Amino acid sequence: VQLVESGGGLVQPGGSLRLSCSSNAYPHSRYCMGWFRQAPGKEREPVAEIDSDGAARYAPSVQGRFTISRDTATNLLTLQMDSLKSEDTAMYYCAADPGPYAGSTPPPAASFTYWGQGTQVTVS
Repeated sequence: VQLVESGGGLVQPGGSLRLSCSSNAYPHSRYCMGWFRQAPGKEREPVAEIDSDGAARYAPSVQGRFTISRDTATNLLTLQMDSLKSEDTAMYYCAADPGPYAGSTPPPAASFTYWGQGTQVTVS
């Protein structure tokens, strides 16, 4: 499975960005998909995850500001990021795994098998 992220960049605090992740996972609908981020000197942390049935989970730090969605027809995963803060600055990664997962928050990075190369988001 190959994943390719796009959409990162530089944005001012309070602004918005939309990240995309294209994949060749087949069938796309059978995979759990997630977004993670890693700031310099910090561990990779979960941001949001969406199950094969469309159920979404968010990290408390982004709840209400970020929205994860998927289009199984085009194999595209997106992360709409609004009201961005300086602490959102990080490299953002797309990940995929057959799952399934349980719980109210996104699963950790160790739960995902396939990863993209990342796209940089800078809020300044």
